[in-house]
Amino acid sequence: MVRTKNSESALPDHLWPYTAAPPPLRDVLSQLGHFFEELGYTKTLDALLREAKKNGVGADAAEWKKGVDTDMSAGLMALLIESEQDAHLEFLQSLIRTPSPNPPGNTRDAVRLVEKYLHKHGIESRLIAPHSDAPNLVSVTGTRLATRRLVLNGHIDSFPVADADQWRRDPYSGDIEDGFIHGRGVVDMKAGTAASIIAYTYIHRFQSRLTGQCALEVVSDEETGGKYGTRYLLEEDEGRETWRGDCVLNAEPGGMESIRFGEKGTLRMTFTVVTQGGHGAYLHRNEGAIRISARLIERLVGLETLRGKDMDPKLDRYMERDDVRTVANSIMGQGAADSMLKPTVNIGTIIGGAKVNMIPSSCTFEVDVRLPIGLEADTVLSRIDELLSDVPEASYTVQSAASNPAAASPIEHELVGLIQRNAETVRGITPLPIVSLGATDCKHFRYHGVPAYTYGPSPETMAERDERASVREFLQTVKVHTLAAWDFLSGPA
Repeated sequence: MVRTKNSESALPDHLWPYTAAPPPLRDVLSQLGHFFEELGYTKTLDALLREAKKNGVGADAAEWKKGVDTDMSAGLMALLIESEQDAHLEFLQSLIRTPSPNPPGNTRDAVRLVEKYLHKHGIESRLIAPHSDAPNLVSVTGTRLATRRLVLNGHIDSFPVADADQWRRDPYSGDIEDGFIHGRGVVDMKAGTAASIIAYTYIHRFQSRLTGQCALEVVSDEETGGKYGTRYLLEEDEGRETWRGDCVLNAEPGGMESIRFGEKGTLRMTFTVVTQGGHGAYLHRNEGAIRISARLIERLVGLETLRGKDMDPKLDRYMERDDVRTVANSIMGQGAADSMLKPTVNIGTIIGGAKVNMIPSSCTFEVDVRLPIGLEADTVLSRIDELLSDVPEASYTVQSAASNPAAASPIEHELVGLIQRNAETVRGITPLPIVSLGATDCKHFRYHGVPAYTYGPSPETMAERDERASVREFLQTVKVHTLAAWDFLSGPA
């Protein structure tokens, strides 16, 4: 107990690890009392009242009933989260130690683990499983008459491990060492999904203080497009209006200096080149499918000079800002800022030829074009048709199931401001909105007109051998998500 005879004395600085000025001690104790009352810790509450009175901190029983004002509740909620951080890390470790690689996509054990965790916190949930091996767990808390509805969405599947013998430790160890937690999927995105789940438990615990409704969606199938996951919930399930909500907070690994407000689209194609083939010494008769493919690939790389015509000029100017470009390059590597604004062309696979001394009669290669905001797939396809006009040996098909347009949400949205404010409080840094180069489930919400934003740990080591995430960033993500959700759901009814 801090010894003071002055009710207006501020909480000592060493007990308030945030940038804002520390509040009066009386307010802190009043709100702690409110938390204890909500949790049913009556003996602790009585002891706190007695100690406060003995030390001259003005408060009476009525003070505890006043509740918690929004600004202060955020600070005390952060302290409460901090006090339970060991339990949060244990939960994340258990998620990592429950493999859920996709492919094959079986997430039943991981979802069952989440189900048990929520049950332990007194939270009801249910499963929606259009594919039996890839269930989605959902839960709703708060008033069902709310005019503001927040969705916490995160996926539970991860990339597979193909080289376990080359890892420095068990790929699913969950080991914590030197400030990092290790294991496949911890970056993409079990640390983020765990943060959303933990945030949801706090929202549920203190739901009586809130005016909004919060939905938790722990989904499968993200790594293969979301047909049985988020996309199913938003388009096929009978509760789709609930699962869409009014806005979405996601914790994909975007780097904590940024908020991802949009993402590039994908246009994936399979190209086939067919020739007569022949003996390797008779190239004067037949060039061969692989050499034709090589020339065609060079032409396709030229698509990177295309620019979208439909981006809002204001957004275009924002994306060209020096501070925005610096954040993008620092998180995703030098050149990322340019990639946010232009298409990129990746030749993902190529197969051709049967024998070294034969002219190959066929060659097949796959192309992944990432589309910036404002550039439509039809524009790119029209240009491709022009490029193939004098290559009769070549044809292509679009992989429609794996192709999606770029999507973005407003950067001025209320939730963006709340994330920024709480990130500034927790980390001392205000994150800037930028565009993701890769795809996330947020696109499915944006296609339905629902603003969706990502704030999560660094993407470093994502899908790499020896994948690992910062423990500090994980715990900070828990705080920022909880506090931003708390503030949003405490807003006008």
